[in-house]
Amino acid sequence: MKHYQVVAAVVVRPEDGKVLCVQRGATRYAYTAYKYEFPGGKIEPGETPQEALHRELLEEMDYDLAIGPPVATVEHVYPDFGITLQAFRCTPRNANFRLKEHQAYRWLAIEELPQLDWAAADVDIVQALLREEHS
Repeated sequence: MKHYQVVAAVVVRPEDGKVLCVQRGATRYAYTAYKYEFPGGKIEPGETPQEALHRELLEEMDYDLAIGPPVATVEHVYPDFGITLQAFRCTPRNANFRLKEHQAYRWLAIEELPQLDWAAADVDIVQALLREEHS
């Protein structure tokens, strides 16, 4: 079974503390289709997680972010592949982005995140954010 090293951005708007949630469209696997996730992607050979995250957000969304501290690292095994997902708290450098790989987005307060249908690996990031919020 393939295993991927991936990164995700927990993008927090400084003006209101809301978090960016992006929704996938149709995918190769039904269990990831139309699920919400934190934007990001695979780490390429020779990249640091932060470099990969910066590149992925520029490629997928034309979004320039300041990458901050880690939020959580999640190990998850889907039926067809496994991932190690490193999530980082990020701050937008500008307000504009363009969805190229996703079909929709929402800005939600941390306590509102559980209302979305999240990809299984991202559920653990939501839980980490909720714990952080209540500590």
